[in-house]
Amino acid sequence: MSILALGLSHRTADLTTLERVSIPAPEVPKILHELQQAEHVSEVMAVSTCNRIEVYAVVETFHGGLDDIASVLARQAGMVPDELYDSFYVHYAGAAVEHLFNVTAGLDSMVVGETQILGQVRAAYATAREAGTVGRTLHELVQTTLRVGKRVHSETGLDQLGASVVSAALAEAEDANGDLVGKRALVVGAGSMGALAASHLRKAGIGSVVVANRTQANAERLAASVTEQGVPATAVPLAELADAVSGADVAVVCTGAKGTVVETRHVRPRTAPLVVCDLGLPRDVDPEVGEVGDVRLVDLDTVRRRMHDSGSGTTEKQTAKASGIVLDEVRAYLAGQRSAAVTPTVTALRKRAAEVVDAELLRLDRRLPEIDADTREEVGRTVKRVVDKLLHAPTVRVKQLAAETSDTDYATALRELFELDPQAPKTVSSPSAPMTTTDQIDGDNP
Repeated sequence: MSILALGLSHRTADLTTLERVSIPAPEVPKILHELQQAEHVSEVMAVSTCNRIEVYAVVETFHGGLDDIASVLARQAGMVPDELYDSFYVHYAGAAVEHLFNVTAGLDSMVVGETQILGQVRAAYATAREAGTVGRTLHELVQTTLRVGKRVHSETGLDQLGASVVSAALAEAEDANGDLVGKRALVVGAGSMGALAASHLRKAGIGSVVVANRTQANAERLAASVTEQGVPATAVPLAELADAVSGADVAVVCTGAKGTVVETRHVRPRTAPLVVCDLGLPRDVDPEVGEVGDVRLVDLDTVRRRMHDSGSGTTEKQTAKASGIVLDEVRAYLAGQRSAAVTPTVTALRKRAAEVVDAELLRLDRRLPEIDADTREEVGRTVKRVVDKLLHAPTVRVKQLAAETSDTDYATALRELFELDPQAPKTVSSPSAPMTTTDQIDGDNP
């Protein structure tokens, strides 16, 4: 069983393709169950953000797992796998681990160093855990990757250079309409992206904020939070969206809805310019809104071009340091996995040795029944010490060798040398069961 990562992102696919393949949040559990029921997949989680859709799975075989995952994603998009293969990237085994570490550290983001992806990976794990599609392998992998992501940010300062997609979009808005100090903002969507937008708007000196959301209670909660941070904010239902748009100088829209939310009918004749930042995937804003006079539409393609042209503001030294940390962590993780893989065989060998000792002591009792209890115990302790000393060096060394290289199957070598039943290691190792709500998940904020 190995890790397979299959996905497409802003680096490999255009926005239209990403929109079609994106998985709406309410449908993620269903897709996860469909993936797990595939023939070659045993564990699975999906990371679906505004600029990437990735599936991480524990699979029995590479090609079987690849076909299973590609088929499910294609059906989700209403396409056939052949239409997506040019946009897919695939990583397997150690390469899949390295890719996930890079993603979580922000090294694969449109804005290198952004920290939002750390929370998105954590949320993807939580969703998969609730769906019952995460077992021991993905649990350990995700816990490690979250730690690695936080380590990269704390030791390199990468997050201080890389802004979020939101801040990049607002920078585009400032270029088009001047600075945001004292101006009026509209945030459509009260989820994590909406909260992030409100935070960046506050830092930019915005004068007031209106929050519009399908669920009024969520809009009111975000508006109250913004007000507590010193910026006047009010909440309105989506039914009043046209009024909210007409009163705004800048609008940030990201709802996660399947269809467009802001349409041309919501944009009335204006006396001042309006910048609309559409950060939704699929799009939340009808592209024709950008054709309305005095309206500038900023979408994810615009942000992508801006970040490509600016080089994301990172320095080669910090990026190189972050990449070095990731590579060190990948080596350590893979070494630990190889060592852990041989542990059940080592345990089975020691169990087999103990059984042989017990059998021989029983034979001694039958052949020399006159031996007193004290003598028998001393003989037993001596034999066990001899066996333990004989096994200590090879069992310790085999774990070290397994950690150092993947070229040799040391578990199989042990089974052959000591004539162990191939099923013996399975009887002494814990089964890979789906994670439950009681299992630990890294709950620290990114």
